[in-house]
Amino acid sequence: MKNAKIISSGMYVPEDIYPNAYFNELLGEDVDTWLRENVEIFERRWCKENESTADLCEKAANAALQNANLKASDLDLLIISTDTPEYISPSTAAVVQNRIGAKNAGTFDLNAACAGFVTATETAAHYIKSGGLDKIMVIGAYGMSKYLNKEDKKTVTLFADGAGAVILTSTEEKNKGHQTGKLISKGEYADWMGIYAGGTKTPIDHNVIDHKDHQLKFVKKFPPELNPQMWSMLANQLAENMGIGVSEVDQFLITQININAIRETLKILGVPQDKAYTVMHHYGYTGSACIPMAFHQAWEHQKIKEGDTLFFIGSGGGLAFAANAFIL
Repeated sequence: MKNAKIISSGMYVPEDIYPNAYFNELLGEDVDTWLRENVEIFERRWCKENESTADLCEKAANAALQNANLKASDLDLLIISTDTPEYISPSTAAVVQNRIGAKNAGTFDLNAACAGFVTATETAAHYIKSGGLDKIMVIGAYGMSKYLNKEDKKTVTLFADGAGAVILTSTEEKNKGHQTGKLISKGEYADWMGIYAGGTKTPIDHNVIDHKDHQLKFVKKFPPELNPQMWSMLANQLAENMGIGVSEVDQFLITQININAIRETLKILGVPQDKAYTVMHHYGYTGSACIPMAFHQAWEHQKIKEGDTLFFIGSGGGLAFAANAFIL
């Protein structure tokens, strides 16, 4: 039986850097102190006016192909996980497939909000395990700056743009690649945070724009214990499925919206704090892109290596949760 192994990664972030000081001036108050002390975000990247999600994906995809020494035409499937798509329809993946020249690849977008990348790698792994496909690219992408209300300090200071890509291929090795996974949702939180206009429920009209309902909104405050509880539960379940202890995991790549939630998760699990590589400090919160971006940088900076056991744990609006385990 085939297994699915991650062989390459790549990432791209926009060139324009927005330090916390920018928001002090924009909002007319000191937000830098809170951001540094509570979420440890110091700066972030936003798309230029003429830059969009497909642009980020294209560059991350080409980086991953180069690192894998593959041509785009080698790919059998391209999955893009995003909730900030190029268009409502057609898919962002179709746009990127054409741009990079992946002429033999099927395409689709996947929207599980910020749990999307892990959901997409879980999907890709099962495509490969079924024996039907051999090489799949998964891209997590976020262009949330396009949906921000610049007067809303609850959102404008946190969210940013970027893309991270991985390539999965088939392998006969059972002790390498995908090991186990779990998807779960808490749909009762679906109306707590999101972009609630632009779909069939609330099409865009002048009233929507006047009330800024086409932009990202925090409607209710999430319980602070929710993510640590869910993330630690998922980690324990993955470890149990693999027949290992969580102490044997080399790195946890976790959704990067709140550094304290990650630290609390590791505390619950009883593992050292340096086992969760983070990138939000200089890139802000990049949603579906944050986990592949963290993975890419950890690999580039030799914080992970071949043979390591990695747990990927994502969460996002919906609420959607996804986790899986790979051995590099």
